[in-house]
This record gives sequence, structure tokens and C-alpha cells, in this order.
Amino acid sequence: MKFGPVPLGEASGAVLAHSVRAGDLRIRKGTLLTEAVLADLSKAGLTEVVVAALEPGDMAEDAAATTLAAGFAGRADMHVTDAFTGRVNLIADVPGVLEVDPAAVLAFNSVDAGITIATLADKARVGAGSMLATIKVIPYGVSAAAVAEAAAHLGPESLHVAERKIRSAVLVMTETEAISAKALAKGEAVVQARLAALGVEVRQVVTVAHAEADLAEVLRRAGAVGGSPTLPAGTEIVLILGASATSDVRDVCPAALVAAGGEMLRFGMPVDPGNLLFIGQMGAVPVVGLPGCARSPALNGADWVLERLVSGLDVGDAEIAAMGVGGLLKEIPIRPQPRRGKGNAKATSRVAVILLAAGQSRRMKGVDKLLEPVDGAALLRRSAEVALASRAGDVFVVLPPDGAARAEVLTGLDVALVTAEQAAEGMAASLRAGLAAVPDGVDAVIVALADMPEMQAAGLDALIAGFAPDAGVEICRAVTPEGRAGHPVLFGRRFFESLGALEGDQGARRVVAEAADFVKDIPFAGDAAVLDLDTPEQWAAYRARG
Repeated sequence: MKFGPVPLGEASGAVLAHSVRAGDLRIRKGTLLTEAVLADLSKAGLTEVVVAALEPGDMAEDAAATTLAAGFAGRADMHVTDAFTGRVNLIADVPGVLEVDPAAVLAFNSVDAGITIATLADKARVGAGSMLATIKVIPYGVSAAAVAEAAAHLGPESLHVAERKIRSAVLVMTETEAISAKALAKGEAVVQARLAALGVEVRQVVTVAHAEADLAEVLRRAGAVGGSPTLPAGTEIVLILGASATSDVRDVCPAALVAAGGEMLRFGMPVDPGNLLFIGQMGAVPVVGLPGCARSPALNGADWVLERLVSGLDVGDAEIAAMGVGGLLKEIPIRPQPRRGKGNAKATSRVAVILLAAGQSRRMKGVDKLLEPVDGAALLRRSAEVALASRAGDVFVVLPPDGAARAEVLTGLDVALVTAEQAAEGMAASLRAGLAAVPDGVDAVIVALADMPEMQAAGLDALIAGFAPDAGVEICRAVTPEGRAGHPVLFGRRFFESLGALEGDQGARRVVAEAADFVKDIPFAGDAAVLDLDTPEQWAAYRARG
């Protein structure tokens, strides 16, 4: 492929390598340079452009990406999206556990630096609609021979979703005098929720004394043909939640499994939290002794074991031993955890609003624009109320060090006030302060300006609804009906680091521009996305609109 600047007269049929702006003319990179486009460029005064031109034996980026993904088309466990800017995504059509062949991925990625595939981790839990992998052709064109060589490394089993096989479970809970009914109920509820997230129904909950003989009698029935009044016929998996932590393979719960005639496969696992898990079986029925941390919804080793068992994958001594790499866990946003809400149905993702209100109103001639009345309230209070009325969770209002008057108009609102100590530096300082206050469990933030009087909760909800990280949509930007970019903008967690690195009066425009493949424009009504009021003249014109 040829790449570089050429005169307009030699650019026909090539692809524009860099976006062009000249007066009112806007042509995006990747545009095919037809005679009509070249005529517009000439009228705008340009004499040359930077282009990418295919040579014999080359394939254009979209055609190459489509060819590379062809082996995954027509499958029951996933589908392939249409190519766009050299990118094709593989999307799960069934829930389960993703199996990845690391050697195949390495071989694919070693053919040509411009041909790439990025996948989720091997054995990652996925749902229907989850993005499993993205195939990206980096330059505008690559060698057809390299495409064929790379595609040959991705066989049918190089990427596969192991579908859920187990649909029901029995939960056996042991009790002692020391454990309260409340603690038992909480443990049961958490385990039920954990299994429900895997599509598994708890058909029976059995409570028994924390004694080897009593527990052994219950487990013995798990292997009985035809079931029993205690354990229903067709039991697929048994979970044991002990009243006391299992500290040895000879402790009550694992000893009861052996006494019942079952087989112990492994006690203990190199995953933290989750060390004290054990696993065995009664006949063909898997038995999992849950660690005490399973009483919490936070991610632990039991999640890994249950995910794989439910999907029909082998989980024994060797498989658990291999979990040590990556086994130091913490609660992370890519795992499905219970989300707190406000009573209304919420999006799966937890989204916070960062309302930037630390500007100095320099152009207002001594008046604080954020205290000016709009709809019967100070503009800042109205903006905060709009954010609170949306489907977002937390709302963080960033104020300057001398923002007492602004803080006062927010009295009584359920917002978190954040002081940007370096507010005088510019917008980047405010953004950094807001991001620093956002808790780890937040999946995305909406960066909103407090001086936009037409912002509505419905607009913020539209940004949240558009956020689809599994489908590659991780930035949602408000635009006018004509497509003019504005505010607010939603950013997924992958961009928090880039936002936090901004300096001076630099907004997030550069981050958006560099992540064009991840951006979705969300039209707002009227001029809601672009109307801000910075001067007395603008305020007067706004009020004159009625």
C-alpha cells in the first residue's frame, strides 16, 4: 500500500488518510476520494492531500476484516458484525464461558502487525450480546496473502462459547447455635442471586445441623437414583454453605462428603478470596463446598468454579491449580455485581454524572452565571436536579475553592460536592477532581457542563441507553439534530485514565477524537447540546426567546 501526500490530480480512487477542514468543508479520514470530493477540495483551496492507495495484491481494510472473520460467521454461539473502519466484532449469541486458544491468537497476531485480534480472557463469563473479540485491520489496506495466512490460524475451536448445561441446583446450608436466622437468610439470598446470574434456579434449600453425620445423610441422597423428599430427582449440582469455615479436608463438610460415599477432588484453591472452597462429586452430581466469602456478592473463587461447572467444563484438581495466575481478585466492574438504584429500572451499567461547575464566569462582568435564575431556580441547582432525575447513579458537582455561594444553592440535594483545588488551571483540573471522587464500581461517567440551560434528564438517559461496551460503543456524545458535536459526553471506564491525564484548559475533545471508533452520537432536541450562556448578551438573548 502506498501512503503519503499526493497532488489532488493524482488522488482519485485513493482513501483520504487524514481528516480535512477548510472553511465550511469537513471531510473525514477514510473517505474514498471520488472526482466530486476532489472537486470540493480544490474549491476549498487545497492542492494536495495525504492518501492511502492500494497496490496490486492488497485488500481494503473492511474487506480484509470481513475475510478474517469469515470463519466465525453462521455459528450458533456467536455472530459477526459488519466491518467498519477496518473493525469487525464477534458478539455472543448465547450465555456461557468463553474458551480461547492462546496459541491460535498469538499465531494470528504474529503474521502482520497491521492484522490484529483482541479477545476476552480465556474462561471469561459472557452473556448473550457480550463482545467476545474484535478483529481490527490497522492500516487502510493490507496484503491479501497476509490476510489468508492469518485467517488460517483461527479454526472453529480457537474461539468458542461453552453454553450453560446446568439449569438447577440444590443448596445445603448447615447451622449452629451461633449462627443467626438473619445470617442464614442473607447467605441464602446471596447464593440464590449468584446462581440466578448464571441462569441456574435453586430448586431446593435444605438446612441441616453442622454435623458430619447429618450432612452426610443429605449428601448420600444426592447420588440416589430417583432422588428423595430431601433432594429432588434430577439434581444437577449441590452447593454446601457451611455455618463454619472449612479449615481442613477432614473438617465437617468435606468429611461428610466422603462419609456419604462421595469423592473429594480438591480442597483449597489458589484464588483469594475463595481459598477455602472444596469440590467433589456424588456419583455424577458435582458438589461444591462454598467458601465463607460466598456470603458476599463480591467476586471470589467460587464464581470461577460455578461458571465453568454450569457450562459443562471440567473443574478438577488440575483446573483449580491453574487458577492461581490472575487469582488475586478484587471486585471489578467487568463482573456482574448487584447495582444500587433509586427505585426505577436501571441500566445494567453503573453511570455517574460529573457536573463541572468550577469555572470563574470571567465573561459575565462580575455576575456568577451559575447563580442566574432558569425555570425558577439557580442554573446550577437546575442542572444538578436534571442530573438527579436521570437514570444515573451518583452525581458529583465540582466546585472551585471559593464556591460557597454555589454550594449553598445545592442545599438539600443528594449530590456529592467536590472541590477542584486547582480550578484556576482550567477545565482539566475540574475533570481530574471529579474523576478522583468516582468510586471503583462505576462503569461510565457523564461529563456535563453546569451552564447549559436546556439540558434535560431525558438527554442524559439517552446517553446511558446508547452506552454499549460489549458492542464497542464506549463514548456517547450529545449532538444537535444536524450532527454538530456538543455536551454532555459519556465516557466508559477504559477512558478514565486518558481523561485524568488532561492538563490546563484542555477539555475532553482530544480523547473523543482519538477514540472515534468507539463514539456514538446521540441527537438532542433543538440546541440543547450546544447552548451555554457565558456573557450577559447571551443571557439577554436567551431570555428574549421566552
